[in-house]
Amino acid sequence: MTLKNITNTRPDLELQGRLLYTVQYVDDEDIKGKDVLDIGCGYGWFELNAIKKGVNKISGIEITDQDLKTARKYIKDERAEFHVGSGIQIPFPNESFHSVVSWEVIEHIPKDTEEKMFFEVSRVLKDNGVFYLSTPFRSFFSTILDPAWWLIGHRHYSKSKLESISSKFDFKIEKIEVKGSWWEIAYLWNFYISKWLFRRNPFFNDYLNHKRSQEYQKKNGNFIIFIKMRKGPFK
Repeated sequence: MTLKNITNTRPDLELQGRLLYTVQYVDDEDIKGKDVLDIGCGYGWFELNAIKKGVNKISGIEITDQDLKTARKYIKDERAEFHVGSGIQIPFPNESFHSVVSWEVIEHIPKDTEEKMFFEVSRVLKDNGVFYLSTPFRSFFSTILDPAWWLIGHRHYSKSKLESISSKFDFKIEKIEVKGSWWEIAYLWNFYISKWLFRRNPFFNDYLNHKRSQEYQKKNGNFIIFIKMRKGPFK
């Protein structure tokens, strides 16, 4: 569901760029004291930050045990647990969570299974629970300049597409933003070249992360769409 952790990145509280903005985007009230599900948790960076924010329990899922190896190795807090599962087959009972998050995952699930993922998220969310989602934004430039679009047909989504799917499962969108621009694109090209060709961390990492962090604080962007939605019935 997420990119393989070839460079063995460890979870860290010192975030920059897109990950820093992601943590800032989530309202503290949706984490503190709550039971949270992270679909496509990767190496556990969000889990570590949720623990810092006072989460009651956070459950991260990935499609294989190998994908969970780093998170399980470095995150030992009893409030975090990790399971094999996917966005279209979530291994938890109905109404298990107050909040669900999924960062850059929906574009990796099998094509035309987006509604299945929304159904599963709605199933495991409590009434009035929240679902946070981010994914590549569909525009001409953000699509053709995305290296993953050329390599693997990386899907991008419009606001209207995500709004249409969410409405079918009784989700009400509370906020929606598009962030990231040229520095995010530059970082991604650098990331893919460094990771897949050289099996190393990105070149000029500190400089690019600094520029990305500044870029994500700007009002508008054109690369990553962030959405917060709430499951009815609404209070």
